[in-house]
Amino acid sequence: MLVLGIETSCDETGVALYDTENGLVADALHSQVDLHAVYGGVVPEIASRDHVRMLLPLIQRVMSDAGVDKPDAIAYTAGPGLVGALMVGGGMAAGLGLAWDCPVVPVHHMEGHLVAPMLEDTPPQFPFLALLVSGGHSMLIAVRAFGDYRLLGTTLDDAVGEAFDKTAKLLGLGYPGGPALAALAEDGDENAYDFPRPMLNKPNFDFSFSGLKTAVMLEVRKAEAAGKLANRKADLAASFQRAAVDTLVAKSLRAARAEGLERVVVAGGVGANRLLRHEMAARFEGEVYYPRLAFCTDNGAMIAVAGALRLAEAGEASEIRAQPRWSLESLGVPA
Repeated sequence: MLVLGIETSCDETGVALYDTENGLVADALHSQVDLHAVYGGVVPEIASRDHVRMLLPLIQRVMSDAGVDKPDAIAYTAGPGLVGALMVGGGMAAGLGLAWDCPVVPVHHMEGHLVAPMLEDTPPQFPFLALLVSGGHSMLIAVRAFGDYRLLGTTLDDAVGEAFDKTAKLLGLGYPGGPALAALAEDGDENAYDFPRPMLNKPNFDFSFSGLKTAVMLEVRKAEAAGKLANRKADLAASFQRAAVDTLVAKSLRAARAEGLERVVVAGGVGANRLLRHEMAARFEGEVYYPRLAFCTDNGAMIAVAGALRLAEAGEASEIRAQPRWSLESLGVPA
């Protein structure tokens, strides 16, 4: 089965063709970073308009690269995300589904991230613990089978990717700040500041990064007052990154032990962080899986894979929808 995946949940337009027999056939991605950078964050109206501008040309490019006239099915991101952006992808999927007379499958954005490692040569086997970390989410999920998800912990305030971006802004690194902060941290001393590891002593698996961000802000102000911020930026970045990664890894290890899981999947934009990858592999005694770096951020390939799995299990398409808020646990195992 050849599945066309469409991703338009936020500020990246992703399209891919996935063959259930032969894997990824073709993919294309357009980032809106330059459009939003001047505003210091994503502007929903601009995001929606750019999806309208870019989506059909990307679909045409992918279909041409693959040398096919039509897919067997279309999968699109139905939520969560920006409602206007979601409607662009959903509307395009609906129209093409009618034109090509093929099923159209709504996909949960985070389920897409969760199954992104299935694109790799050695995909994870169920069950596993999933650490989904991005600008909008920090979640620990016990995954017993495809669709069988139990949320163990989530963020109580800022997601870790948001904390990276806000800390980068404090350091004057611009938008998007996460990758820039990680790059700057390579030149810093991660032990220069003893920043808090939030909620490590709590018995649950929830996250909180607002206190860590505040601790960095206070040190930034001290450095500014002393006229030494320029010389301390790298140390601040490295110390922040170390505290955030220590928190993510420690909570993940504890959750894996509690659930008796021997495999961990790390996915989402922050899953590309090199320190996080290194520490998880070094400290977890079981197997750790990641998507390739290109598929950590939003992309059409992960949506195509999730859609293919939904169709394989359920055999039926579902309704067209744009659902800005959508619980991953509500999906259930396909009937």
